[in-house]
This record gives sequence, C-alpha cells and structure tokens, in this order.
Amino acid sequence: MASHRRPKQPSRTRVTVLTTAAAAAVVLSANAANAAPSEKPNKDEVKTKVDKLYEEAEQATEKLDGAKEKQQKLQKQISALQDNVARGQEDLNELRDGLGSMASAQYRTGGIDPSVALFLSSDPDDFLDKASAMDQLSAQQVESLKKVQEKQRSLAQQRAEASAKLKDLADTRAELAKKKKEVQSKLGSAQKLLNTLTAQEKAALATKEQERATRASERVDLGNSKGSGRAGAAFAAAQSVIGSPYVYGASGPSSFDCSGLTSWAYAQAGVTIPRTSEAQANAGTRIYSQSDLQVGDLVIFYGDQHHVGLYAGNGQVLHAPHTGAVVRYEAIGNMPFQFGVRI
Repeated sequence: MASHRRPKQPSRTRVTVLTTAAAAAVVLSANAANAAPSEKPNKDEVKTKVDKLYEEAEQATEKLDGAKEKQQKLQKQISALQDNVARGQEDLNELRDGLGSMASAQYRTGGIDPSVALFLSSDPDDFLDKASAMDQLSAQQVESLKKVQEKQRSLAQQRAEASAKLKDLADTRAELAKKKKEVQSKLGSAQKLLNTLTAQEKAALATKEQERATRASERVDLGNSKGSGRAGAAFAAAQSVIGSPYVYGASGPSSFDCSGLTSWAYAQAGVTIPRTSEAQANAGTRIYSQSDLQVGDLVIFYGDQHHVGLYAGNGQVLHAPHTGAVVRYEAIGNMPFQFGVRI
C-alpha cells in the first residue's frame, strides 16, 4: 500500500528571504519608474564638447603628420642605402674578379704563388698578417687587398644601418596607424555627439559656423602691416586659399590642417619648413612679444605647440582652425599664444 506523506512546508527562514527579495524588486521597479530621465545635453553643451574633441583630434593629427613625415624620410634614406649597397657589392665583385684573374694567370704559368693563395683566402685580415710576415706582398697586391677590406667593411656598415632604419620604419608605421585610429576615434565621438541634436539644432550650429566663416573669410582690417620678402609671399599664398576646408593630414592645395597650411604657404614662396607645428616652432627665430610680430611670421599656440597659423597683422592670425571649419582670419587672442617664429 502506497504511503501518503504531507508535502514539506517551506521553512520560515526561506519564506522571509523570498518575501524580502520580492519587496526589494517592487521598490526598485518603483524607483526606476519614478526616476527622472537623464537630461540630454543642450546645443551649447554639445558644441563645447565637440570643440574639445576637435582640439584633441588636432593634437593627434600633428603627431600623425610627424609620423608621416618621418616615414617618408626613412623610406628615402633606406632606398639610398640599398642603392649604395647594391653598387658597393658590384664594386666588391669586380675587385674579387680581378684577384681571380691574377690567380688564373699564375696557375697557367706554373702554379699559384703562395701570396696569391693567401690573397684569395676568406679572411683578408688573416692574410695580411701572414703575408706581411712572409714578406710576400707586392705594393699592388697590398693596395688591392686594402680596397677589398674597405669595401667589405663599408658594405657591412651600410647593411647594418639599412636594417636599423627598416626597423625604425616598421615602428613608425605602427605609430602612424595608432595616431590615425586616435584621430578617427575623436572625430567619431564628436559626430556621435552631434547626432544627439535635433535637425533644427544641427541647422542652427551649421548656420552659426557658416556665418562665422563668412565673416572671417572677408578681408579683415589688417592695419598698415604689409608682408615683405618670402614671409609676405607665404602670407599671400595663404590668403589665396581662404575658405578652403580643414581636413586632418591635408597639406593643400584644396584642403589643409593647421601646419599643412603654413608649410604649403611657405613652399609657394620657395621656402621649405618642417611639416608639423611642433617642428615649425623650432624652424626660425622666436618672437615672444606680439607687438614684434610681422606679417607672415608663424604663430604658435597652446603649451604643447599643437597649433600654428600665419600672423596677418593688427592682432589677427590666418589659419586652418579645426575639423568642420575653413581657412580664415581669427583674433590672435582667441587661442593661448606661445610665441611667433620668423623664418
């Protein structure tokens, strides 16, 4: 006969725990329902954050430009070294062929002289030591062997230098990829912020930026200052591209970043200056007083020297500001001035 047992009743402790958990869940649900939604940043707050991201992107852009410039220089140096090694190897082969011809001639006339046998050994230094002791070297043989030794050493040095530069190039390319990713990340974050705005807010910001660009693109009062010489020619070149868009990594002729504009402008005047703002800061004589600046002088901004423009006179600078902006005039006091640079 089957047994009939009473179902086991939950313990008082278990009931208490379950009741408490259920009550907590109800409270949390109520709090979540009553909590005020997080406030969406307004248009001005978004603009401030976006401007900050653009500045950070520009900092990374200057590092990116520097890595690009270094990569180009390394590629040229490596190419030159490889060409030198190839030519040097041809010269060395010719020297060795000459030694081989000497040995062949001696063999045909009755055998190879001991000095020539040593001469063709794989260790020229060892040969010199032994042959010198045997007093078996002619002046011509000494000269020929020295040329072989010098060429071998030169080739070894050039190969080592090329190998080191190839490693440096690999590291530079990795840095280039890292900085490019950083720039894109900053710009992507800025775009996400802008995407939180309504169509009307976006239009208002765009209109404001367009009005600012239009005002800045018009010829401002530059006073009586006039550029002269190469600096004046560089400034005139920069004036010719007012209204061109800022594009990170660009150096003309239709778009620019800050140092891309200044390096391009000076190139139009026949002067080569470094590609990045940090390097341009050391490209000439520093001018620490704004009152001493002349039209066409470089103007360096921010403590880390990540922004540069051209002095336009009357307290104005002509520059490529940031992503979303165009080449334009701006009051020099709108940014933290560090010093000028006279090329």
